[in-house]
Amino acid sequence: MANEPVVTIVGNLTADPELRFTSSGHAVANLTVAETPRQFVQGTGWKDGDPLFMRCTIWRDMAENVAESLRRGMSVIVQGRLKQRTFETREGQKRSVIELEVDAIGPNLRWQVATVAKAGRGSAPTRVEAPSTTEDPWNNPEAERELVGASAGGGDKPPF
Repeated sequence: MANEPVVTIVGNLTADPELRFTSSGHAVANLTVAETPRQFVQGTGWKDGDPLFMRCTIWRDMAENVAESLRRGMSVIVQGRLKQRTFETREGQKRSVIELEVDAIGPNLRWQVATVAKAGRGSAPTRVEAPSTTEDPWNNPEAERELVGASAGGGDKPPF
């Protein structure tokens, strides 16, 4: 649908993702992201607001990737569409929940480091290692010249 609300949440996983398979063989992962808003109150400092626990659903290949990559406590960035679902409990009571159907998810690299592996169909993942934390890539003039030369065909000006 064209007018579905798109939401982005930055928070922590409350548990490891739960991976299951439907009767037709499609992978589905469920997880909960906890987000606590903070605001600065003049004179007293930072104050935590009421936490939001958003239940998220991820389908197919991305569900398998999430189950293999993310763990409880990790900080993540999740983007998706809000969906309302109604169901009946075993006791016969009708319930309604709002969930986030995930379009994109990944680790939040503000306070953590990640190793990325490209998932290929039918082949082993290709690992892309994060740069060494002991070497500052932004304070390396020689590496900067190599990057500028490679992307702009040489010269002293950046390609943008």
